[in-house]
Amino acid sequence: MKYAWIERHKKRWPITLQCEVLNVSASGYFEHQRRKTFGEPIKPGKRVSDEALLVHIKAAHAASKGEYGWPRIWQELRANGVRVGKERVRRLMKQHGVKARGKRKFVVTTDSKHNLPIAPNLLNRNFQPDAPNCVWTSDITYIQTDEGWLYLAVVLDLYSRQVVGWSMQPHMQTSLVTDALRMAWFRRRPAPGLIFHSDRGSQYCSHAFQQTLVEYGMQSSMSRKGNCWDNAPTESLWGSLKVGRLYGMRFETRRQAMDEVIDWLTYYNHKRLHSTLGYISPMQFEQNWFAAQLKDAA
Repeated sequence: MKYAWIERHKKRWPITLQCEVLNVSASGYFEHQRRKTFGEPIKPGKRVSDEALLVHIKAAHAASKGEYGWPRIWQELRANGVRVGKERVRRLMKQHGVKARGKRKFVVTTDSKHNLPIAPNLLNRNFQPDAPNCVWTSDITYIQTDEGWLYLAVVLDLYSRQVVGWSMQPHMQTSLVTDALRMAWFRRRPAPGLIFHSDRGSQYCSHAFQQTLVEYGMQSSMSRKGNCWDNAPTESLWGSLKVGRLYGMRFETRRQAMDEVIDWLTYYNHKRLHSTLGYISPMQFEQNWFAAQLKDAA
């Protein structure tokens, strides 16, 4: 059995490396070890030994593929019924070298040197709309592969921070952002009047993209010149993707990079604990909103 092989050779090779070579989930391995050692999940209120807690910590860390630091690990444990102090989690992680991926700066991809019309900043850093489908934000980033650059555009619903549309192409032409917008519109069908915020990149200022916004009844909003903070939520998304998941990875093909990004986007929307949302996932945050609307209407 693969888990038994990993256990026998864990002192010789890193567990995560063995899991990758054997094509098994690292989080699955740690969950197997937890059940093997400690049986059923720990009952609420019962003190957890350091040994047991470390297994839970490593399982949560592996499930996030190394993205979570101690604050999100602590919140994940609490959500799973493991009651433990945050300082204890921080101490154990530091003691055993369990940490989030390192920080790294990335180059801005905005091409704002053009003579196309610029939309006003309607958003004005109001990053907390009252409901879904009121404000969407968008941006472009890049991913290096051995075949060349892969460009990614996303559309983010600012209320739930959920990625509602995306597009990946080997170029930064207007179709990159238009395809992401069309995907978002077909999935959500928002009412007219939605604010669509972006930077001043030529793709967003282009006639074709602006015409698509008009067709969908959306209002164009753009950041001030050279001010990335006007689109901070989307910039934060890139940090989570690149630092939390892609940092240190090498992709031989664009297809490999696309598969990894799609996997992360699914994880981000459905499972990743978002600090701005009170440490629940974007999907759960939005579901809570809809449940509240139904309750109020009853």
